[in-house]
Amino acid sequence: MFKGKRHYNEFFESGEKVSTSVLGDRLKQLEESGIINKGQDTVKKSRIKYSLTKKGIDMLPFMVDMISWSGEHDNKSEAGDVFLAQARDGRDFLLESIREKLKKEHLSI
Repeated sequence: MFKGKRHYNEFFESGEKVSTSVLGDRLKQLEESGIINKGQDTVKKSRIKYSLTKKGIDMLPFMVDMISWSGEHDNKSEAGDVFLAQARDGRDFLLESIREKLKKEHLSI
C-alpha cells in the first residue's frame, strides 16, 4: 500500500524476513478475503502482479492510524517524521492523496 511493492519477490526481499511458505499463505489469505487481486504482469507475462481491491484500499485510514501509533510508541518503527507529521496535521489531505494514487495504480481509475 505504501511502498509500491506488487510482486512476490518484492515482498519476499523486504526487511520483514518472512519465509516463503508464510508469505505465500498470507498472500492467499489476502486474496481470499478480497483485499488483493492476483493477475498477470503486463510487462513480464510469466510474473504475477498483486493489486489492492477497493476493499483493500478502504483499509487506508486504519493503516495510517497503525503507522502513526507505531511512530509514537515503537522506537524501531520505520515511520518517517514527514509522514507522521502529515498524518497528525493533515490527515484528511494525506488520506485523499494516497487513496487517489492507489486507485490509479491498482484499480486503473
